[in-house]
Amino acid sequence: MNHSRFIFLNPKAREFYDDWERAANDNVAILRTEAGRNPYDRGLSDLVGELSTRSDDFRTRWAAHRVSLHHSGVKTFVHPAVGELELIYNALDLPADPGLTLTVYNAARGSATEEKLRLLASWALTQTDVAFPTMAADAAS
Repeated sequence: MNHSRFIFLNPKAREFYDDWERAANDNVAILRTEAGRNPYDRGLSDLVGELSTRSDDFRTRWAAHRVSLHHSGVKTFVHPAVGELELIYNALDLPADPGLTLTVYNAARGSATEEKLRLLASWALTQTDVAFPTMAADAAS
């Protein structure tokens, strides 16, 4: 599902984001920026139209005409198993694919978030052991 649709149409987004208001505001500001870069982008126009008709929260924010770029910062998410995760992000434009951006998230060294991510990774490895025992053995060696 599209990130914007998740934020504005899925009730679980309000639990997922520690600061849903900020996430919603930032998302609309980024969409506004993209709309300014390419006003004839049919996919973006369709998305804005869909969100405008289905979400009062989106429609109000879109009408505010706030524009901004977010290439780095900190976002806080709430994971159902480990709780709050504070992640540093950096957005990297991809010169070979104009208009595409890769966003990388990581935890600060020694932070509680780093420990929580290690715990999640260990759980994922445990699940791999159960589902794919030979792959897990290969990865361990």
